[in-house]
Amino acid sequence: MSAGTLIEWQKQPGDSVQRGDIIAVVHTDKADVEVETFTAGVLEELLVEPGTKVPVGTPLALIREAGAPAPAAPAPSAPAAAPGRLLISPSARHLAEELGVDPGTVRGTGPGGRIQRKDVEAAARPPTPAPARAAPGPPAAPPAEERGAAMRRAIAAAMARSKREIPHFYLGTTVDMSNAVRWLAEENLRRDVPDRLLHGVLFVKTVALALREFPEVNATWRDEEVVPGGGVHVGIAVSLRGGGLVAPAIHDTDTLTLDELMRAFRELTSRARAGSLRSSELSDPTITVTSIGERGVESMYGVIFPPQVAIVGFGKVVERPWISEGQILPCPVVTATVSADHRVTDGHRAGLFLAAIDRLLQAPEEL
Repeated sequence: MSAGTLIEWQKQPGDSVQRGDIIAVVHTDKADVEVETFTAGVLEELLVEPGTKVPVGTPLALIREAGAPAPAAPAPSAPAAAPGRLLISPSARHLAEELGVDPGTVRGTGPGGRIQRKDVEAAARPPTPAPARAAPGPPAAPPAEERGAAMRRAIAAAMARSKREIPHFYLGTTVDMSNAVRWLAEENLRRDVPDRLLHGVLFVKTVALALREFPEVNATWRDEEVVPGGGVHVGIAVSLRGGGLVAPAIHDTDTLTLDELMRAFRELTSRARAGSLRSSELSDPTITVTSIGERGVESMYGVIFPPQVAIVGFGKVVERPWISEGQILPCPVVTATVSADHRVTDGHRAGLFLAAIDRLLQAPEEL
């Protein structure tokens, strides 16, 4: 994305904030993203009005970090505003225009009599009767259609950039799923239906653990160099009901138990399809796992999501003839693939990475 629209503020000046608090909601082509704070402190000032579309990288607010001195309070003898000059914040002036309030009639309660948003809001109450609505014009395009078109444009730009800039190479292997399928069936018999595990959770956990052995693919490519991931944050490709997809992160995936991972997977998928994700979930993935096995696809080779350097794919678990100890037996198998950035790794290391995933899937009880 190159720009976003601020929808609403969920904190106001003077509020204390902690790292991870939701401070605002921003509309993007793929979702309404909850913007988190990345530091603790006090919200000093809001710099962007709701409804404003701004480029990526635009400061939205000022936060005084915990421990920093508070701004000096104005002296009681602060001079009054010069005749003819109205002390009013840009935010309050904009609000006054929206509400039809004459700033000259508003009493300011800020430093030196400065008019603030809350002063304008107080002056606007009680609201004047709303004017009669004009006859409705031609119906606008449904929001879902607009968002769908915008999402396709965003996906097109990202994937075109990926294929243009990233030297992809592709590897695949067939994994014996006998142990995993047997263990999963026995484990789920002991569980209530809401707590049962899916094959996909085993796939995600094995990828996360394998990344500990192959950290070069748990990274991003920025400014012509590889940047190691600050943790194992696996992005989960989620198809959306209206078309398109997103790939938000499950943070610290390698440290979660299968139960914790299953809950996180369900919750993340639900919020992704409802169009409600956190900014860190979209910005933090260090690798992506994708699977469309439920669509009957037996193998897939994904396109890397920039600036990541690899994507792992899993197909449908199917039964195939398998030679074991000189006998041909029916065996559940899955095709695991990796698409990797040749600037960062090579076929030898990526092959060992797939072998590690295979090895981990042979002992599901240890995940």
